[in-house]
Amino acid sequence: MTLLEPHNLPFAGAAILLIFIALAQVIGMGDMFDGADADIDLDLDADGLEPTGFFASLVSLLGIGRVPFLIWLAILLFVFAAIGVAGQQTLIETIGAPAPMWLAAPVAAAVALPVTGVLTRPLARLLPQDETSAVGLDSLVRRDAEIQIGSARAGSPARSKVIDRHGHPHFVMVEPHDPNAILSEGETVMLVRREGETFYAVQYENPMLALN
Repeated sequence: MTLLEPHNLPFAGAAILLIFIALAQVIGMGDMFDGADADIDLDLDADGLEPTGFFASLVSLLGIGRVPFLIWLAILLFVFAAIGVAGQQTLIETIGAPAPMWLAAPVAAAVALPVTGVLTRPLARLLPQDETSAVGLDSLVRRDAEIQIGSARAGSPARSKVIDRHGHPHFVMVEPHDPNAILSEGETVMLVRREGETFYAVQYENPMLALN
C-alpha cells in the first residue's frame, strides 16, 4: 500500500502540508505564521473574554494554546496522517479492503484531535512560554500608559510605555482623546481607543487614581 493511493489521499495531503511547514521554517518563510497566536489572543481580548465552561474544556482537551499554534498544527497533521494510514493498513490486513476516503478522514480526524491534545501537554512543559504570551494591540486599550518622551497633543503623538496583562512593556504612540488636551511627559494616562498604530488617552482628574 502506498501513501498516494486514493483511500489515503487525505493523509497524503496532511503529510505534504507538514513537509511544507517544515521547509518554510528551514528557508525562513515561517514568519507568515507568526501572527497566528496573537490573532487568537486578540479575538479573546478585544471584548475582555476568557475561555470558560464548555469552550474552556474543549480548548484544554485539544491542547490549543499550550504550545505555539504552528507546533500544535504540525503535531495534528502528523498524528492525523499516521492514524489514517495505520488504520487503512489494518483494515486491509483484516477485512481485505480499506475504508472509503469520505469515512476514513473524519474518523481519523476525530481520533487525532484528542491525541494531539495529549501529546502537547508534556511538550508544553519543555518549551519556553514567550510565544504564547503575545497579546493583540487592542488588548492594551483600557490600560494605563506613561508618557515617555515629549508632550502629546492632537496630531502630535508622544512615545509612551504601557504594561500588558503579562507584565511585558510595550512602547506606543499616544495622542489625547480630547483634542484640546495636552498630555505631559511623565504623566500617567488611560488608553481609551486605538486607530491604526496610534492610541488615544484621557487624563486622570486625580493622579492618585492611576493604576500604575
